[in-house]
Formats: sequence, structure tokens, C-alpha cells
Amino acid sequence: MKQGKIIYDPLYGFIRLTETENRIIHSPFYQRLRWIKQLGFSNYIFPGAEHNRFAHALGVMHMADKILNAIGKAVPDEKLFDVTATDPDTLFHKSIRISALLHDIGTFPFSHTCEGAYIKHGDSSFKPANRGKPLPNNHEHLGAYILKNTNYANGITKILEDDGIDTQEISRFIKGTNANILGNQILHSEVDCDRMDYLMRDAHYTGLQYGQFDREFILYHMTTFDTGDGKLGLAIKDNAMHAVEDFLIARFAWYSQVIRNSGGAKFDILAETITKHLLEKRMMYQFQDLLDMVANDPERFFGFNDFYFMNLVHQAHLDKTVKNPKIQEMMKMLLFHQSPFEFQLSPVEHKLVTRDEEGLRTRESIVKRIQEMVKSFEDCIQAHGDGTEWILYDIPDSDIVFSRSMLDIVRKRSGDNLLQERDPVKIMDRQGKVSLLIDRENSIMRLLSSVVNFIPVLYMNPKAHDLLKAKKLI
Repeated sequence: MKQGKIIYDPLYGFIRLTETENRIIHSPFYQRLRWIKQLGFSNYIFPGAEHNRFAHALGVMHMADKILNAIGKAVPDEKLFDVTATDPDTLFHKSIRISALLHDIGTFPFSHTCEGAYIKHGDSSFKPANRGKPLPNNHEHLGAYILKNTNYANGITKILEDDGIDTQEISRFIKGTNANILGNQILHSEVDCDRMDYLMRDAHYTGLQYGQFDREFILYHMTTFDTGDGKLGLAIKDNAMHAVEDFLIARFAWYSQVIRNSGGAKFDILAETITKHLLEKRMMYQFQDLLDMVANDPERFFGFNDFYFMNLVHQAHLDKTVKNPKIQEMMKMLLFHQSPFEFQLSPVEHKLVTRDEEGLRTRESIVKRIQEMVKSFEDCIQAHGDGTEWILYDIPDSDIVFSRSMLDIVRKRSGDNLLQERDPVKIMDRQGKVSLLIDRENSIMRLLSSVVNFIPVLYMNPKAHDLLKAKKLI
């Protein structure tokens, strides 16, 4: 084609790429995303969920472009596809697309599954030269490192700089800390290009209908407004308010029924536990190793994907190089889809709790009861077991929400102007007045934002289950 390359996507049809985007996609860093599943081990429960971060990131870029066109901030094709066009409007359009394309460039194997172990391990916390305290070993900081430290042939830094794209600007957009409020909201808000893609994509590949929402109706009603100080923000006209609420409810259901599905979560927690053990025993790439590969050996870094992790686990299982019998059993379970027992009785139950003081006390009480119960289980295993019994439990750091509550927004606001806050949905009425969705009298989110879905989980191996049952603890 005269204007860009094309890729065919099962959701959107043809997606056009600029020359810069095409070069990014053909770098080792982006090709690596082909080999990382979007939903971790959810394919153990939903066999169709084999889609990858490669396709998702392309979809996010496409949705970002759709939003820009919907709000009148897209430039004509002759500018977008001209690598020499660097006027502010064109650079904004290009930067938003590229930021969307690169937002997952630092993803770990099996997405967030292995990442959690790297964060908890923290042995080689990322500390950029001459910059304050160490940063978490997460995909955001790994991605930022890729953006800024690959100034060589086929490296992301060089590709961007050769085409006049500011890597610092892209990094700030990806982190959601850019001075451009509108750009931040397109990429990071309760109705953003990332969420719009993964809800539809995950629903498509799992075969479930939870992620369905009226995309075109929402896009048609997107607009911009002056947030103050001449800064533009993203709003949705009130005709589409209930379509937006439908989107937020779909996301809540999706996280509750798919992402935190206990059937798939058991394999995620097994994988995270195994990863942490391998990191501690220096049997797996340390975070510093990843940084070194990014800077010096991109083709080796390409191999840091799902296959790297599964091959590592498989080889350790075959060679019996892991001496811990508990980890040995977990590896076998993970490899061959053998499920641990799930404890499903009180207090380990899914529960809706409010976000007020009473709700916080309720949650703290449940957590305390779970910890006391687990302690009694562990004491029993210590006293009567043979060293091969194990228990794994997880109390999530963050609960599933419909949307941020007003209390949460006010408590964590960055300034006095709530319309400049990045995340909450803004609704524009027919007179052009803008307010937060959760502050409107006729919004169901006004009520639903006050509750969260608290989903703790507890698993154990068969020997632990049999022992605890024999001792009448379960």
C-alpha cells in the first residue's frame, strides 16, 4: 500500500501501520510478545485463550487511533504516514499510537503471573543511575528501560529517535504521567484504549460474552473539554452514559469470573511460587540479567517468554534439579494440569464489601480470620506432616472494582481540580457541563463504586488435604 503496511486482526479487520510502527513490530522486542499469552494460565480453563500480547498491543494501538478520530484529534493520513511530519498535532497522533503499541513491551512470561514473583523477590531492584530509591522489578520499569536503552540497530530507542519521536514523551505516556492530560486519559482511564481492546479480545478467544459492550456507540459520543488551564480532557456525552456503565459492569464481571477465576488462579499461584523459588536459587534470569540483555543482547532477551519459563520448569522436573519436594510437586501439577485442592468454605469466600470504614473493618476481619486459619493448618502440618505437605493462599493487593469511588478519588487526588484526574469517567451534559460519572444523580455507578469484590484463595496439595481432614480441621 502507498500509505503504510497492513495487518489483519480478527476483531477489527485491517490495521494500518506507519513505517515507524512497522519497524517497531519487526524488532526482537516486539516479536517477543508473540510468545507471551495474554491471559496467563487461563487457557487451562478456557482452551481458546491462546491469544498473545502481540495481537493485544496492536489492538490497543488501533483503539487509540479510533478514539483520536472520534474526538477530532487525528491528523490526515498524508501527515500520519509521513515520517518527516513533526508538527505538534502530528507528533501527538503518532506518539499516542506508538505509546499504545509499546505499553506492554516489558511484559514478563505468562503476563502478570511471573511478574508478581519478580516484584516480591526484589533481589536486584531496578535503580537507575543517580535516581533515588530502587524501583519495583515490574513490567513498567522494564519497558521504560527498553525504551531508553536500546539505541542500536533494530532497537526501540534508535527506531524512535531516527523518526523524530521523543522516547521520554512516549515513556511518560505509557506510565500515564505525561503533562498532556488528554493523552494520559486515552491510554489510562476507566474507559481507555487498553481496556476496550482486552475486554473484546479476551471475550472473543475464551468464547464468553462477559466482555461485550457497545464500542461504536461509546466512541461516537466521546469528546473533549477544557479541564482548566487550557488543558483538554476526555469526556463522554451523557447520551452514552449507560453504555459506559455497561462497559464498567462488563469489566467487573470479567475480572470476577475470568481473571480471578479460581480454576485458573490456582495455576497462576503455582507458577508464581515456582518462579520465586527459581529466582531465589539463581536458576532463572534475575532482573539485572534482563536489563543487561536489553542493553547488550536483544536476541537473547527475545527468549524471555512463556517458552523460556515452561522449558525451565520442564527441564528442572525431568532432571530433578529442584531439591525441594514441595516445589517439585508444584512443577508437576503446573506442567500436567493437575489441580491442587481448593478450600471454598468461610472465611475464604468471594465477598462484596463496601469501601467505607465499616467495609474496611469487615475486610480486615476476614483477612485476620484467614491468617489465623492458615496458621492453624500450618501448625498441624508442622506437627504431624512429613515435610511434603503445602498450603498456598493469596489475599489480593487490590480488589475488583466497578469504578473508583469519590472517597478514593478525593483521597488520592493530585490536585484540587477533580476533572483533571486521570482515571475517573467524565460525562458531558447537553449544556456542555462536565462532571464525574460517579457524581451524577442518575448514575448507577454512584452506588456501585462504593463496593468491591474481595476474592481470597487458598489451595493445598492432596497430602495436606488428607492430613487436615484426618485431624478434623477441614
